[in-house]
Amino acid sequence: MKDIIDLVRYPLDQPQSAACLALIDDCKARLARDGLFNLPGFIRPDAVSEALAEVLPVLASNAFVHARKHNIYFKKSVPGLAPDAPVLREFETSNRTICADQMGSSIVIQLYEWPPFAQFLAAVMDKPHLYTMDDPLARANVMGYSEGQALNWHFDRSEFTTTLLLQAPTTGGEFEYDQDLRSDDDPNYEGVADLLEGRRTPVRMPLTAGTLNIFKGKNTAHRVTPVQGQRDRVIAVFSYYDRLGVTFSDEERVGFYGRAS
Repeated sequence: MKDIIDLVRYPLDQPQSAACLALIDDCKARLARDGLFNLPGFIRPDAVSEALAEVLPVLASNAFVHARKHNIYFKKSVPGLAPDAPVLREFETSNRTICADQMGSSIVIQLYEWPPFAQFLAAVMDKPHLYTMDDPLARANVMGYSEGQALNWHFDRSEFTTTLLLQAPTTGGEFEYDQDLRSDDDPNYEGVADLLEGRRTPVRMPLTAGTLNIFKGKNTAHRVTPVQGQRDRVIAVFSYYDRLGVTFSDEERVGFYGRAS
């Protein structure tokens, strides 16, 4: 793994070392303060290049084109809201997605399955354990965004999201978010409407290739702006859960990947 991860800068292989414990404490503090943290250069440049060589041909030839219109909640209706409520305004999301079963023993899968990686994430999230998914499709995905494609405003269903940027576009394709726009007790529909209609200014966070990003997006609205130019935005998404045996339903797999198996 030392040829993939910069283990000098990020010593995940030495979880009880002073350096790793300090890294965990720093990540915890940033997650509590900002709702996210980035680890630039987490993956070595040569490993980034190798990972791209593994996934770009699959993205070009055998990816599922995921295109849909949706509101920020990914729901057709919300109890108590009129169908034309400003917060239910629809946007378009589009990308190309490949699944774990299309990546073999690639660098993306090697990282996902490396136990110290999940152990590090669990420590940062103050969880006893985090486990890889049993789902052969959903456990790890790579998404490509070409010119004009974007991931539009939404809240996440999961508690946190783990991503690794493999390639940044020439322009556009930037991550934007509005931290803690809602809470478990307050949906803050007025604030959500203000964001969607341009009366709030989100934080824009450009990322460089090789950066690991951990993000708590359940109550923080976020999106990826449309890609501009001929170079795609390519990002790996890793799914971990605090319980064993998690899989998606066939309906969810078809919705996300165009196939059930």
